[in-house]
Amino acid sequence: MRLFNTTVTPEGKQLVNESLESTFISAGKMADKFEEELKPWIGNAVTVNSGTASLHLALEAADVRGGEVILPAQTFIASGLAIIHAGAKPVFADINYMTGNIDPKSIVSKITDNTKAIMVVHWGGNPCDMDEIGQIAKEYDLVVIEDAAHAFGTTYKGRKIGEISDFTCFSFQAIKHLTTGDGGAVCALTNENVKKLKKLRWFNIDREDDKPDILGERAYNSNEVGYKYHMNDIAASLGVGNLKSIDGKLAKHRYIANLYYRPELGHVDGITLFDKQDDRNSADWLFGFHVERREDFIRMMKSNNIPTSVIHLGIDKNDLFGGLDETLVNQRKFDKTQIHIPCHDGLNGEEITRIISTIKRGW
Repeated sequence: MRLFNTTVTPEGKQLVNESLESTFISAGKMADKFEEELKPWIGNAVTVNSGTASLHLALEAADVRGGEVILPAQTFIASGLAIIHAGAKPVFADINYMTGNIDPKSIVSKITDNTKAIMVVHWGGNPCDMDEIGQIAKEYDLVVIEDAAHAFGTTYKGRKIGEISDFTCFSFQAIKHLTTGDGGAVCALTNENVKKLKKLRWFNIDREDDKPDILGERAYNSNEVGYKYHMNDIAASLGVGNLKSIDGKLAKHRYIANLYYRPELGHVDGITLFDKQDDRNSADWLFGFHVERREDFIRMMKSNNIPTSVIHLGIDKNDLFGGLDETLVNQRKFDKTQIHIPCHDGLNGEEITRIISTIKRGW
């Protein structure tokens, strides 16, 4: 049994083979096709070669250099590193202990004259409090960047994640709902920012308008730093193919989380489930909860060949970010009690039942 599952569809394999046989394998028609097919799911998507690249590009487009960006520590280190890559300082806000998502009230307490943006992380695929965060951003004239690495296919109050904030960043890394092997996408609300992102991802050269001249050279004159972050057609082909089954994959995650785990584990002594809000639709990429005597729980599950893991401990602990911040009270509590169990489309009914019955027997 695995904690995560990687899905590669037959359609994905076929399209990858077709791209390889064509020998057109850099950014081309399949990358363009993938962006078009992502639109119904997440909006105006600009594909890139990793989720980290998507965060970095969004931060560069938001012009945060020299300023501060507020984010939760409950995330993977990539979120904080992208801010440093963009020449800004990460400032950590506390989280809601019962969701793992950033606390809007804590955001306000962290705002200074140097704050330029708020980066929210939709923990486990459950959307943050975007109305409250959007209002804070409006009041203080801040850019909102959503780290939606866990949240493909989710909605908040009927709006798609990808069509709410200035920028929204997705990861298509191997174990995500939708994978391109590795890859990502940045969504922007305005055509101006979409164009800016497309230039930044390819050396700050406009591939659409700066056509090669008779000498074979593009007529460009770069005035700012650009990057080589574009997605190639091999990865895009896998993405296009895997999109064919994304409805079923999302449905399986939600089915396991909401029809099995939540009703069966919600009353088990020693377990407190994370909150589920009715006004948003989680992707249920993770299924986590708070557990008493966590190490005993982990040992018991391991003895029954069931994987578990914390995902992740607060990244503020890293010296790069200044070290453990004891003022993040809920983060520190979360670090001590959170645990996650398998929740993915590779699980069969017998395995789901075994996970539940094992936990119910106690630890």
